[in-house]
Amino acid sequence: MQRGTSLLVLLFLLQACVIQGRLEPRHWASALRRRISPRLTDILVRRQIHAISSAYRSTQPAWNGVTPPGSVPDGKPFLPYYVPAGSMAVDDTSRSLIYSPHSWHNLSNPKYVDGTLHSTSTEGAYMTYLFSGTGIQWFGTVGPSHGITDVYMDGKHVDTVDGYATHSAVQQRRWASEQLAYGQHTFRIVNTGRGQGKTMDVDALVVRQSILKKSQEAMGVNLIESMSAATWKLEQRGTTGVSAMQLSVISDTEVIIFDKVEHNPLTVNGHPAWGAVYNLNTDEVRPLNVLSNSFCAGGTFLSNGTLLNVGGNPVVTDKTGAADFGDLDGLQAVRLFTPCDDGTCDVFEDPARIRMSSARWYVTVTRLDDGSALIMGGSKKGGWMNNATVNNPTFEFFPPKNINGYNGVAVSSQFLSNTLNANMFPIAFTLPDGTVFIAANRDSMIYNWKTNQEARLPQFPNGVRVTYPMTGTAVLLPLTIANNYTPTVVICGGSTVDDTMAGYDMSSQAPASDQCVRMTLTTAGIAAGWEVDNMPAPRVMPDAVLLPDGRVVIVNGGRTGIAGYGNVKGQIGQSNADNPVFQPVLYDPNQPLGQRFSSDGMPTSQIARLYHSVATLLPSGEIMIAGSNPNLDVSDTKYQTEYRVEWLSPPYMGMVRPVITTLPANVDYGKQIQVQVQLSPSATNITISLMDLGFVTHAVHMNSRLVELECACTLPSGTNNATTLSITGPPSALIYPPGYGWIYVLVDGVPSAGKRIMVGDGSAPPDDSGATANLLAQTMGPTLKPGQGGQGS
Repeated sequence: MQRGTSLLVLLFLLQACVIQGRLEPRHWASALRRRISPRLTDILVRRQIHAISSAYRSTQPAWNGVTPPGSVPDGKPFLPYYVPAGSMAVDDTSRSLIYSPHSWHNLSNPKYVDGTLHSTSTEGAYMTYLFSGTGIQWFGTVGPSHGITDVYMDGKHVDTVDGYATHSAVQQRRWASEQLAYGQHTFRIVNTGRGQGKTMDVDALVVRQSILKKSQEAMGVNLIESMSAATWKLEQRGTTGVSAMQLSVISDTEVIIFDKVEHNPLTVNGHPAWGAVYNLNTDEVRPLNVLSNSFCAGGTFLSNGTLLNVGGNPVVTDKTGAADFGDLDGLQAVRLFTPCDDGTCDVFEDPARIRMSSARWYVTVTRLDDGSALIMGGSKKGGWMNNATVNNPTFEFFPPKNINGYNGVAVSSQFLSNTLNANMFPIAFTLPDGTVFIAANRDSMIYNWKTNQEARLPQFPNGVRVTYPMTGTAVLLPLTIANNYTPTVVICGGSTVDDTMAGYDMSSQAPASDQCVRMTLTTAGIAAGWEVDNMPAPRVMPDAVLLPDGRVVIVNGGRTGIAGYGNVKGQIGQSNADNPVFQPVLYDPNQPLGQRFSSDGMPTSQIARLYHSVATLLPSGEIMIAGSNPNLDVSDTKYQTEYRVEWLSPPYMGMVRPVITTLPANVDYGKQIQVQVQLSPSATNITISLMDLGFVTHAVHMNSRLVELECACTLPSGTNNATTLSITGPPSALIYPPGYGWIYVLVDGVPSAGKRIMVGDGSAPPDDSGATANLLAQTMGPTLKPGQGGQGS
């Protein structure tokens, strides 16, 4: 008993010395071996190394030794090393790692992954690793003694990284790649001997093996190659770097992506990124330095062309989310991004001066006719299903308004109170009379934000719920000259699962709904009620993408289950949904009831797109499909965190298309602009579509819109295929709220590539400084403690 007690005391003292930095031996167990037998030492070391590592972890700051003030209120830091479920960890001592001879030292310390690390200060020293997979991450240390390393993949120099830092930090991710085709690859790092220090080291590698291999073998196809059927084409090309939870087109050549805080392969400022800009021409990805947790945020462009992204999740440090990355609480966050041409623009946040009046998670945003944003609904903290305790049944504006007796603060909504529980991420469209259509759960209404009045509409038929987590999708059909800009909404998919049931009583195999309902929002249309149609297959979490010709493509989603992860019985991995729908379907609103849906000629994907998937029309006319991540953190198990991008090309992509050669920077309401185009000499009919490509997340396509513009169209004559079109801007801001749009010229139904144009004069929305001041005075910034969000979200 006395001997056992003395051993425990010795272990405690060693642990304290390691934690406090007073013991740095190459072989730290030698102190034990001087007192007890080697065999007993090895047993004790194996049992204690995890505990000592955990104790050391609790004393360390965040990524690269930096923890921004306020990002970890409870003082619980972390280390970056992380092995996603389904990935393979390779320790530095593995025989599969080939080190250059006579130049490496093997160090031991519980700070390192599995207690060991290989280090070298020799110029030209290298490590080579041959592996099969789709990605690899290299972990090591940084500090004052570290220098510059060259990184090679498959014999090609791909990057140069500098390990110098003013303070030492262990288990740091030094480099990562997720852009590999499945197969055998060679990873190699070489010490250049340059930099402020000379050291290079290897602590561990993490290889993403992915379920892609199994799906390839099972289906006998190379998923990297194009897949096509008839005149539609589906191609997989490129990776997003961060999981694409939120997606919006920001220019003719770029889209912006937001994710939650998790262990994405893309790195910014030494930590995983959760925001990125994707170049549509080169498939290159540029990380963004998002400060707060944008988990389940909403967004819209403002009238001056700035993208507004609001809401999110708190800093999550417990089992419900990824370890803290130095992020800030995102519940009240306002993130601003102004697109640029030089690749330097980034997300701006200043919660002390710019924030929402209250916490919002799963929030919808729509742009109003004055160019400001209406922000609605959501939950006051992270969770899964909404309920009366956490529900945020209010509206607010950005910039804040003094309106209806609410001076910059939230405006109460009876509708958002009455539509619990499945009412998060409401569906919303700004209507041509300035009101807003809003759908939540099984209900909908028209909201007059200027008078704060709610007008209820008939309930959706057959008990179908259409908002999170019984998620459906919706589209506002084209506002055309022929229909006098009369709004018609279509809502498809969802679920009839009872939203009052406990999660453990719900099932991933519960059938989704194939119902599509449609209503024209006039007195007669509302009196007629919802017209019911049916998709060829049921879908929960689908995405409805409006094309320039007014048709709608529906992609993504599952046949069974509901949105979220980690909540229901029969989860597939962590997914609450199962049985992905792999084939798109085309909806033609001009066809008779019962004949509007078709999958003829549609290709079939092999990539499951379930929770946290997105899709959007691009300026090119293609549809970009990305995302899917029904997981707590990055995972390689079914259903995996998905970074691959697919490009769905409608038949018109292969046809002779008109080309816009010159376009003014902006178009004002009711004013003419001159647009030069090249047309086919055989052209007989020209129409103009002005489109808002929307902000897409969780199957909600915020602000998606098509407005037909009047055109004095002169057809080309003879062999000359160039002509000038006189195009008139929208009749008013009610028809198309001020802000960016994309103009498509259609010739006999075939659209050109779209070109971005500013609608209106590009001025900022009304800014009431008094309302802003009152908001800041009457509300507090984020106050929720870490660990209050994330599970199932």
